Order: sequence, then C-alpha cells, then structure tokens
Amino acid sequence: MFDKILVANRGEIACRIINTASRLGIKTVAVYSDADRNALFVELADEAYYLGGAEPSESYLKVDKIIEIAKISGAQAIHPGYGFLSENPALPTQCEKNHITFIGPSASSIEAMGSKSQSKLIMSKAGVPLIPGYHGDDQSLDTLINASLEVGFPQLVKASAGGGGKGMRIVRSKDQVEQSIKAAQREALSSFGDEKLLIEKYIEQPRHIEVQIFCDQAGQGVYLYDRDCSIQRRHQKIIEEAPAPGLSDKTRQLMGEAALNCAKAINYVGAGTVEFLLDKNQTFYFMEMNTRLQVEHPVTEMITQVDLVEWQLKIASGEPLPLTQQAIPCIGHAFESRIYAESPANDFLPATGKIRYMAQPEVSSDVRLDTGIRENDAISVFYDPMIAKLITWGDSRQSAARKMNLALNNFHIAGIDTNCDFLKRVTSHKAFLEQDITTEFIEAHRDSLFESVLPTVDDLLTAATLYIYSITEHLSDSGYPNNPYSPWDNTDFWNLNGTQAHTFSLNYENTSYAFQVSKGQSEQLSFVYDGKTYQVTYSINANKITTLIDGTKTSSEFFLSQEQVNLFKQGYSLVFTFPIAKQHYEEQQPEGSLVAPIHGKIVSVETDAGIQVEKGAPLIIIEAMKMEHTITAPEPGTVNAVYCSAGDIVDADQQLIEFEPLTTTCEADSDDS
Repeated sequence: MFDKILVANRGEIACRIINTASRLGIKTVAVYSDADRNALFVELADEAYYLGGAEPSESYLKVDKIIEIAKISGAQAIHPGYGFLSENPALPTQCEKNHITFIGPSASSIEAMGSKSQSKLIMSKAGVPLIPGYHGDDQSLDTLINASLEVGFPQLVKASAGGGGKGMRIVRSKDQVEQSIKAAQREALSSFGDEKLLIEKYIEQPRHIEVQIFCDQAGQGVYLYDRDCSIQRRHQKIIEEAPAPGLSDKTRQLMGEAALNCAKAINYVGAGTVEFLLDKNQTFYFMEMNTRLQVEHPVTEMITQVDLVEWQLKIASGEPLPLTQQAIPCIGHAFESRIYAESPANDFLPATGKIRYMAQPEVSSDVRLDTGIRENDAISVFYDPMIAKLITWGDSRQSAARKMNLALNNFHIAGIDTNCDFLKRVTSHKAFLEQDITTEFIEAHRDSLFESVLPTVDDLLTAATLYIYSITEHLSDSGYPNNPYSPWDNTDFWNLNGTQAHTFSLNYENTSYAFQVSKGQSEQLSFVYDGKTYQVTYSINANKITTLIDGTKTSSEFFLSQEQVNLFKQGYSLVFTFPIAKQHYEEQQPEGSLVAPIHGKIVSVETDAGIQVEKGAPLIIIEAMKMEHTITAPEPGTVNAVYCSAGDIVDADQQLIEFEPLTTTCEADSDDS
C-alpha cells in the first residue's frame, strides 16, 4: 500500500479521497488554484501546493505541474478523482514516465473509451448492442448535417470526447440541426478541448442505467450491481439510486456481464462505469464507459457496504479484488441527491456567490453527506456548481426515499439559489415514489414540479415579525442602513412602545405584501394584513423562530440579513425582500434593459445596435461552468445598444443590451361602408 498520494482534484471528491486515505494511514497531498486557497480539501490534506490561476487551464489541467508537485512532495501515486484530468490519457502517460502510480486505468484504456465514436466500434466488435447513428471521423459541417438528416428525428447530437451533458443537444426538426451542431461543438471544445461530435437516434422515454465494475491487475473483474440515473436536467444527473428499480434478474445479470465484457475488451484495470439506455421492453443499448470513479458512487457503497476508493487504492498498489462476484452483497436501497447552486425556475441556470448560511441534516449510518463546501464559502464561476451530495439508505426503496425527503427538509442554504426545494418535490412526487421514472421525468411532470409556492398567512406574518425584529433588536446595533420604510428612520414620533401604527411592505417573487403593525398588550405585536388583525408573540433561539399567531403556535428556521429573510418550511422555502433592498434593485434596472442572468463569460454577440429582431431571436450567448445559455429577444423590438463583447466577463444582473419593444398602434376604422 502507498505511504503518500497526491489528489489531483478539488472540492467534494478531493475531500472524499482524503478521508479514505487518512483512515488507511496514507498521507495526502492537495493541489489548489487561486480560487481554492481557503477550501476545505486544502485544510484536510497533510500537505498542499499551489498550482496556478482559477481557470482550470491554469491549474487543475496542468499535467506537468501536477507531476512536478508529486515528485517534490514524494507522493507515490496520483488519484485524479472525476472531471479535469481523470479521463485524460496524458496524466497516466506522464505518471508512467516518472515512475508514479496512476490510481486508475491505463492510458490505452482511457483512449479507447475516451472517444464515444471509437468506443462504439470496440463495443460493436465485443457484441454489445448499440444505438443507430453516425460515429465517423469526417466532422465537416456539411457531413454532420447530412448525417443528421439520415439518422432522422428525434436525435441526439453530443460531444464524442466528454460527458456530463456538456456538448449535447436533442434535435427534433431540420431547422434546429445547424444551430445545435455549432453550439454542441463550442461546448465540447470549451469543456474537453475536442469539438468532435457523434449523432445518434434519440430513444424516447428511456431509463439511464449504469453498472459499476472493478478489475484488478490479474485480469479478474466484478460488477457491483447497477444504478438508475434517469432523473436529469440539462442531460446531467441530479438524483441517482441503487440498485436500479424494476430490473428483472435476467436483465440485471445480462447488463452486468455486458459491462464486464466492455472492460475485458480494453484490458481495463480499476474502477469504471458502463452506461446503458434501457427502453420500455428492458432492451439495453451501450452509451459510454466512464474510465473513472463516478459522482454517484456513494449509492453503490451504501448497498454493497464497501469503500470504492479503498478498492481503488488497493488495486492500484497491486492487490487482488477484495471480493468475488458471489460475495458482493446487495442490501437495501440508496438514493443520492446532488445539491447544486442553480435556479430551477430559470432553466437550471448555475448560480454563483457566497453561501451565507448552511444548516445540514444530521449524519448517521443511514444519512451521508459528501461536500467540500462550508458556510461563507463562495461558489465560483470557474468550476462545477455542486455544493454537496446527500445520500440516504433504507431497507426498501420507500424507506430510503422517505429518509431522503426528510434529510432534504433539514438542509437549508441562504445567500445563493439552490435546487433544494426542487429535489424535495421530486423525491415526494407520486410518480417518483411509484418508480415511474425515465430521463424525461422532469419534462413530463413540469407543471407539478415547477408550481409556484404561495406564502400562507402564517408565513407572511412570520416574515413580517422577523422584519420588525431586524430593525428594532437584531440589526439596529450594527448600523442598519437608512431605510425610509423603517420606523427607526421616521420623524413622525412613531415608536414600537407607543400606539401609533407603522405601515410597510415585504416583497416575495415580485409581489408586494402590505402590513400595518403596532405594539399590543403583553409584549404582543398587532399586525393588520389584508383587512384582518392578528396578535403575534414570538421567541427566537439561534436560527429558529417560534410564533404564537392568535393563539396558534408555528415554528420556522430562518436566516436574516439586512436585505431579506429566508424562511425554511417543510417542503419549501421562501425569500422575502425588505423594502430598502427591493427599492435599490429596481433603481438599478433601467426600463428596457436585458441583463445577464448569471455571472459568466460572453461567448458571442449575435446582434448589433439598431437591428430589429423577432421574438425569440438569439441576442447574446453567455457561458458559465462550461454550460451555454442564450439570451433571446423577449418580444419583437429594436436593439438600441449593446454593452458587451465576446470574451467579456459579466456579473449577474449586469445590463448587456438596451432593448425597445416594437409598439404597434391600431386606429379604429371610421368608414361605416
């Protein structure tokens, strides 16, 4: 076994590897970028070395620098984690040249599976069923367009060199072909340094099933059952489970054996995952093989009760597989929810910013939390926006799902948009609980999953109470900003100990809620809302408020700032903006402006000042976390000015375009003829 390893990664997976290595008595070396100087994984490692700038190309993708640090630190092996260099054959090649063990497969195995088109040729020879499509070397635009038309619709255009939904487009009609190909090429080049594409027939309503395999240096291999990863947005997984529900014993065995055949065809060593699409008839098709540890590996660990990182370390050091196929258990059921900094209501656009508050569920043998993020850490535009992975286990699928929903309801984050509420809706959805899941689950249940949450009267009065608390007790000593809506800044002799009422409004999702408050008897607050009067008393303990509203007790967890209050309720959360914050935001947004929805980089400007455009016309393409988002014209109109150029880094809510909607006048015809 190794004495010291270098972890060539960051964030959650770096913490994950460091934890197992430390348990085994192996010293760890971290490498970090400018953006990660104070990150948790740097703190956990025994040693840490600076790599370079925040851009991956300046740090985590620098093979020579990583090899140099491994040699300086005395690390005997390098673990690549997932992402970055984990599927780049250059790293194992350089490891071999410098007599450093690469904790993963050989460069030749990575190369064989690194190209989706080449891998499909290998799998075809191995007898693994494939989806019809174009996997050729000719990547000219004309050839790809012709191939697209031959494959037919619907089809999937995707990057040959990568995964994770990057460089992938579903194309349903001829007029989408050219634009989709160009966009997929840009994303593929940005994410993987390779713009090569393949085109495949798109299978409607499939399930995404993958098999975890492990092979040792003696040529022995096992599969550790399967995972269902069908719940996806933007072609990226957000909820995974193991084992895959509803598989017949025969299908499970056939998929496991097919996955091992894939590994044997390329002399594979280490941990790998073979991904399949499964149709309604339980016919499966090879998609790709990931030559690394997967993000969702914890659900396999929960049902098999093994540490897959420990297996990686043992196999890389020359040991045989710890268990035979027959000895690998499959106990109960497990789920993983990926908690992302993103806005589900805004097409899951990634979010950046500082996590100002984070309360986590209590971990146990049934609840696991893998994260590299702490309260007050920032989510950067340079890396994947995943905050944490929440994993639960139960003796049945129903039990594991209940525990997941409960754990999600105890995971609270403020300061940045997240998908926590969306995950709660998915894991409590009737179709999800009944195993009615496909890769089109989110789209099929869009109405219920994205239904707007309206605050209850109790929610509104709790938020109003916290607002009064903030300006009279909690924030007044710290210099609450001048606020024309605050009784502290009024000159009408109002005070909370008197009888005069004060009027104010709170904003929730662009709706204003008006209140009148005065001091009642026995330390009560007397609120008038929507024509009714409510008597409220409250107590606060840390981040929990307990209210008595007309004699009815309610409790909420909250986070309070000078701009807003976050309320965390069972199944949902609410953000109420205080009057001064709403006023400032409105002052910053000129009428007719189109602003950046995210902090990111301008890929291209598709229009010019003075151009008239139709509704839906592309105006700006912006990229964040290697994902593109197109800003389109909200209605017919004229672009009066453009305030950005390709290559610019812009902040969220920064004005990019001055847009004037087309106004039409209809005059009544006075001719009575």
